[in-house]
Formats: sequence, C-alpha cells, structure tokens
Amino acid sequence: MSIAELRSLYHRKVCENILHIKDGVPNIADSRSKASTSIALLIIERLDHMLAERAPAGQTAGDLFELCTKEFLENSFELLRHLRPGKWLFSVNQSISQFEQYEHLADIAQVFRERPDLAAALGGDYIITPDIIVGRQSVTDAELNQNTTVVSDTDLVCQLTPLRAANRQQPIPILHASISCKWTIRSDRAQNIRTEGLNLIRNRKGHTPHIAAVTAEPLPTRLASLALGTGDLDCVYHFALPELRAAVEAISNEDQMDILTTMINGRRLRDISDLPLDLAI
Repeated sequence: MSIAELRSLYHRKVCENILHIKDGVPNIADSRSKASTSIALLIIERLDHMLAERAPAGQTAGDLFELCTKEFLENSFELLRHLRPGKWLFSVNQSISQFEQYEHLADIAQVFRERPDLAAALGGDYIITPDIIVGRQSVTDAELNQNTTVVSDTDLVCQLTPLRAANRQQPIPILHASISCKWTIRSDRAQNIRTEGLNLIRNRKGHTPHIAAVTAEPLPTRLASLALGTGDLDCVYHFALPELRAAVEAISNEDQMDILTTMINGRRLRDISDLPLDLAI
C-alpha cells in the first residue's frame, strides 16, 4: 500500500470517527468565523468520505485524532524501512523520561517531589508527555557487525553511544520524534506546543528529536500562530493540505491565501504525507 493509499485510509477514519457537521458548521471550524466554516466545508467536500453521525464528546476528538495519526505514521514509516532500518516504537502519551536523552528528568522530578521548595524556585514542568512519540531501540553488537566488523568487546571504542545496546545494562529507547496533535488551534494551544518544543530542546542529553505538530485547523491565520517562526518546531503538518489550499482558493479570500502561501513557500507548513519522509531524514 502506497503513502497515497494510506493517506486516503487515514482521511476515511478521521471523517467516519471524528468529523461531524452540526447546523452547517463542521467541528473543526469556528462557528463565529465565516471563512473558517466555508473552508472546513470545502475540505470535507474534497475528502469525500462519510462523516461521523455525531461529534465525539469532550476531549475524545483529540484522542481519536492522535490514534488515527499515529497509525498513519507508523504504517507509512514501515514503507521506508529500506531507508531507515531499525526497531521503531510508535506510541501515544508516553513520558519523555522513558527515553535516553531525557531519562535524567525522572531523577529531577523525584527531587522536586521531596523538595517542593526547589520545584517552586526552579519550576517543575520538565517532564512532558507528547501526543505521539517515535523512538528507536538500541542495536546489539551482532546487528552492528552484520556486514563487517564494526565493534568488538576487546576494543575500547564506541562505549558511550546510546545506539549500542551493550553500553547499558538495561538499554532504553532513543527519542526520535515528538509530535503534537491538535484537532484545532487556539492561541493558548499554540503556545503550549511551543513550550513543549523548547522543553525538548533545552533539557535533552544527546541529539534533539524531530519536533513537529499535526493539526486539522482550517483557518490559515490560526495555522500561522503556530507555523510562522523558527526554532521551536521543525514544521507544522496539516492533515489535508492540498484540500485546504483548494478550499482557500475557492472562497477567493486573498488574506487567507496570502498567509497560506507564505507558510508553504517558507517551508513552515506541509501535508501529513510529508511527515513520514521527514522522519526518515
């Protein structure tokens, strides 16, 4: 199955399980915004799948969106195994302290529990739980030496790298990517994603994982609150970018089209189908 086919299956699951229209307003749209509603309706028209009979209650929409997106990424990434061999872990809502670069944060959290005064002085929001996590398992010496001798027990080399399982008594995965999933975007949510990204950058021991966000937000100006700027996130990925672009063109809103074009040409906004390939970099 190709990525295009997996993308279509992803959209079908999102439509059938999450997307719903009530009183002419899709549940990804802001009912107070005519542009948001019009764009959302046109995206749904172009996706051309059956919709959910009722909108998921409460935070369920976000949880379902995470699961659908995780499944799409995992299945798509499997197609790239020849480019990115290894044992990969895809999960939702897993603490970063369970990964190599952030294992030390569990010790800091324990100290803060014992010393609340330190937590008050230094801040205690070090350990985050991203919506989707991609991790890579370390490799055995047999795997490293599969084609030729790379390492040996007698050589005093390669003894600190986390990729080599023999370097730890109990190897733990390496965090490869942290992905935030937001069904829609509001200004406060955008700032939370940025804060998580900075946390991952500042508190790591080792390489920085991919830091990305996936959203179904239909309004380009709201996407811009997250996508524009650099440093906090690698990129923002829309669950249906070609459909979004066609929808914005159809309503002839120059302001929304200008900001959308700026984000795409500025390499700050991509389609969900681009994310698996970007994770293979």
